[in-house]
Amino acid sequence: MVYQPTALIRHPSPRLDEGLVTHVERTPVDYDLALKQWANYVEALRLCKWNIVEVPAADDCPDSVFVEDAVVMYKGTAIIARPGSDSRKPEIIDVEKVVAELGHPVARITEPGTLDGGDVLKVDDTIYVGLGGRTNADGIAQFAAIVEPLGAKVVTVPITKVLHLKSAVTALPSGEIIGFEDFVDDPSIFPDFIAVPEESGSHVVIVGEKRLLMAADAPETAETLRDMGYFVIEVDISEFIKLEGCVTCLSVRIR
Repeated sequence: MVYQPTALIRHPSPRLDEGLVTHVERTPVDYDLALKQWANYVEALRLCKWNIVEVPAADDCPDSVFVEDAVVMYKGTAIIARPGSDSRKPEIIDVEKVVAELGHPVARITEPGTLDGGDVLKVDDTIYVGLGGRTNADGIAQFAAIVEPLGAKVVTVPITKVLHLKSAVTALPSGEIIGFEDFVDDPSIFPDFIAVPEESGSHVVIVGEKRLLMAADAPETAETLRDMGYFVIEVDISEFIKLEGCVTCLSVRIR
C-alpha cells in the first residue's frame, strides 16, 4: 500500500470576520469569498494526493479555520497546543479527538504554558519555536520536554514583529529557511536563510518532494522558487490574510 499523507482542515466559522488581529488593521472579511478560497485551498491539497480529514466545525470560534494552531505533529505524536488567546482555547477539544481517532499518541501543553502551532517550524529534527505574543517560555519548555526525547532539538526564536513565527519564516524541502527580512527579528538564528521580496513569499507549505503551495500575492517569490527547481501552486487566500492567516495555518500536515 502506498502511504498517503494526511491534512487536517476545518471549515471557516460564520463568525470569521470577528477573528483576532494583532499586527494589522482590521478590514472586513468577505465570508462567501473566504469559503470559496478555503475550498480551493483544500482542493489543491487533494490534487497533490493528500488525504483530507475534516475536524468538526467550531462555529463559535472565529479563528478556528486556522487549525494548525491547535496541534503540532512530530514523529507521529500529537502535541495538543494551549493557545495564547483565551478565545481560541476551545478549538483544541475536537482537534484532540480527531488525532486520537487517527491513532496518534497525545501529549498536551498545560497551564501556565501557552503554545500556538503557528509558532512551531520543523526542519528535520531541529524545531524552531517562536517566543512572542501567543507562545510563552513555559509552553516552549513543556514542548521541548515532549519532543526532545523523540530526537528533536528545540531552538527558541524571539519574535516581536509578527503574530507567529511562521508569519515570518517557513522552510523549503532543502531545509533552507525563507523569510521576509523586515519581519524577522534575527535572521542569523537560521543557518541557511534566504530573504524574499514579498511578505506572503515567506509562507510555503511543502506538499511534495519538489512541490510547494503558497499564496497568490507573491509572484516574484513564486518565480524565484520556480527558478530554484520547485513546482509552485498558487492559491488566493486574500480573506484569510486580512486576519494574519497564511497557507501554513489553514491545515495540519501529517506525513
